Amino acid sequence: MLRSVALLAQEPLAPFEFGVVSEVFGVDRTDDGVPAFDFTVCTEFPEHPVAMVAGTAITVHRGLDACDGADLVAIPSGPMGSEPSPAVVEVVRAAVERGAYVLSVCTGAFTIAAAGVLSGGRCSTHWRYSAALAAAYPDIEVDADALYTQSGTVITSAGTAAGIDACLSLVRAELGSEVAARIARRMVVAPHRDGGQRQFIERPVPSECDESSMRELLQWLGDNLDAPHTVSTLAKRQHMSSRTFARRFAAETGTTPHRWLTRQRVLAAQQLLETSDAPLETVAETVGLASATLLRHHFAQVVGISPSTYRRRFAAMP
Repeated sequence: MLRSVALLAQEPLAPFEFGVVSEVFGVDRTDDGVPAFDFTVCTEFPEHPVAMVAGTAITVHRGLDACDGADLVAIPSGPMGSEPSPAVVEVVRAAVERGAYVLSVCTGAFTIAAAGVLSGGRCSTHWRYSAALAAAYPDIEVDADALYTQSGTVITSAGTAAGIDACLSLVRAELGSEVAARIARRMVVAPHRDGGQRQFIERPVPSECDESSMRELLQWLGDNLDAPHTVSTLAKRQHMSSRTFARRFAAETGTTPHRWLTRQRVLAAQQLLETSDAPLETVAETVGLASATLLRHHFAQVVGISPSTYRRRFAAMP
């Protein structure tokens, strides 16, 4: 049973991630029928200000011994450019060894990875830092799409608000869906979100081609997504055989012409969904997909959610 929670504060401490863990586990909601958590904030050097991003700091009164025996050790953020201290690493290892949960939000995954408790497992972090985490720890499978992942008793989540999803998921698993729903209702958030990080990742038009002929073709394709294209017609435009064109296209872009076109059409559809109220059928025709049905299919594969859901979430965003 999840009863005691220790939040491990490290520099630079991210205020939002710190607030997420504190809000889920540190607020007394017994009047709503939510069991009270024994919640403690601790740090390696108690009584010394812990620097937070945005030029603020907090003073924490408990040391790392507060993690001893805790059912959950939560790490809301952590250093990326340097290794966590040996004392913090030992706390993480000890928690996993005794079967306690360890949960990270955003860059807290780097601390957990440094402790060596994720070797051979999966983890998540903010999509902007996924590549860096994977490069630093090649023995860990970094899922750049998931909002959160669990490997044994180790739970890692993506950036900021994904920490809410991870915390509520743990509450749901340990205390039931009703308790998780009550907490979510008080926080005015969804008890569960569909989709992954793909819906938030920026996808600029690629400039990966060095050869001017292929680069010019990609630019032309981007300006003519609504027209039908095949390997044969594109090869003819480049004055190549279909086989030579397909091979050179893959060498330059790392993918096939069909996949590249599909991705660009979905990207164009995202922009239209954000900036217009055009019907899905019109959006599909504008970006070169034959129907709204085909748009829904490819959009879900690339982005992870439906076009309608994407529009509801992002239409008002700049």
